[in-house]
Amino acid sequence: MKDQAEGLRNLVQTQGDKGTRTTRIITVTSGKGGVGKSNFTLNFALSLQSLGYKVLVFDADIGLANIDVLMGVSSTYSLYHLLKKDKTIWEIIQKGSNDLEFIAGGSGFNDLLRLTEEELDYFAEQVMQLNGYVDFIIFDTGAGLSKETLKFILAAEEAIVVTTPEPTSITDAYAIIKMVNSMGHDVSFKLVINRVTDAREGKQTADKISLVAQQFLNIQIPTLGFVDDDPVVSKAVKRQIPFSIAFPYSTATKSIKTLTDNYIKGYRVIEKPSTGVKSFLNKMLKLLK
Repeated sequence: MKDQAEGLRNLVQTQGDKGTRTTRIITVTSGKGGVGKSNFTLNFALSLQSLGYKVLVFDADIGLANIDVLMGVSSTYSLYHLLKKDKTIWEIIQKGSNDLEFIAGGSGFNDLLRLTEEELDYFAEQVMQLNGYVDFIIFDTGAGLSKETLKFILAAEEAIVVTTPEPTSITDAYAIIKMVNSMGHDVSFKLVINRVTDAREGKQTADKISLVAQQFLNIQIPTLGFVDDDPVVSKAVKRQIPFSIAFPYSTATKSIKTLTDNYIKGYRVIEKPSTGVKSFLNKMLKLLK
């Protein structure tokens, strides 16, 4: 695997980044399941798209991939078909709500860890084509710290951690931040507090995690915002329509829009320049050794 990774890394270096637009890589994760991570990912992506950004969602949740289900569409192809060289990267990109582009993952991420050198070369060649094609690639990872989820968090430029005010959710969210931090990787974490009754509860929850991270890990974790515990969210899930589309004037949708505005302000003013798909692949390859 070391020789394979080295060969792929050379390929990535020689190809370089194409196009004038640099693609930013974001992972969305959570310490535990059931906190609304995928729902947040989908509506956050749609909110970015509504601001004029081009977004691609990569469903990287191996066990519970459901981005397509939340949009009421059926996935014809997935990462698996790309890794087996049955399809190109362009052929596995599908469209969902408001023409949001996405790639279904499924079992493909397990296969990613067992590729031959030829398959790795093809994977890199294909994924590199995405740089400059979109402004953001958002990976919706699995909950918890599986080896696949961990690799995507460590390789991406930033990780949005979704949690709720529940004590177990708070504890697990901190645990995932602590684990990644202990591995010595420079990952920019941001918090999203989902299902809050009001802004005060959201701030209290965020402060608990931020203060402990500052005290014991010596890192600062900014909060992107809070998403209200709105009954329209479950209604939208049952209808298989993203809540920001089904209920555009709901409190949950307003929360997502405010949160997205906060993200873009930080992205434009504070954040370091994006390092693109090339950097993501280089980091991923080191983790595959």
